[in-house]
Amino acid sequence: MQKPARERILDAAHQLMRTIGLARTTTKEIAKAAGCSEAALYKHFASKEELFVGVLKERLPQLAPLIHRLAEDPGERSLEENLVEITHAAARFYDESFPIAASLYAETRLRDRHVAAMRDMGTGPHMPIMGLDDYLRAEQRAGRIAAGVDTFAAASLLLGACAQRAFAYDEDGPQPPPPVQGFAEALVRTLLRGIAPGSDQGR
Repeated sequence: MQKPARERILDAAHQLMRTIGLARTTTKEIAKAAGCSEAALYKHFASKEELFVGVLKERLPQLAPLIHRLAEDPGERSLEENLVEITHAAARFYDESFPIAASLYAETRLRDRHVAAMRDMGTGPHMPIMGLDDYLRAEQRAGRIAAGVDTFAAASLLLGACAQRAFAYDEDGPQPPPPVQGFAEALVRTLLRGIAPGSDQGR
């Protein structure tokens, strides 16, 4: 049985955005690959930007729901265990989303139009940082993070490292990215302990 049109459109958009980039992917090409008309595509998605958000939310490893769930209820696991899970999900999310969105930054006008559309939809690349900041502040209120810690800076450091991992390494090149699990554990351990002398003694 053929998938519903909306699912076929998302599948086609994901495949095209991943292979030729967001900038070069058109709604006409997406509709053709999905086996429907552009008019049918626009019944489900108002714009290519809305389709992009749909791909992020429904075809890529999910980061935002995990962070939101932990912010609402950190659970009984340790702070380190929760952060490793978040970092693991973030690394996988950026691994898949970076190749899709990277082409936008080669064309200023296209990037600006995309940013404006994301703003109108109330979303954007800052949202995971804001969500992680919410989670860290919840942990801070619970006494599991020191009162003086800048949670926004910590969220930016953690997610920035995940995004940089997707940018700096080539999966098929001479220096592939470090394995996700080991990367997540080492990153969280370093963030929690700090790098100044004596910081691993509770400073």
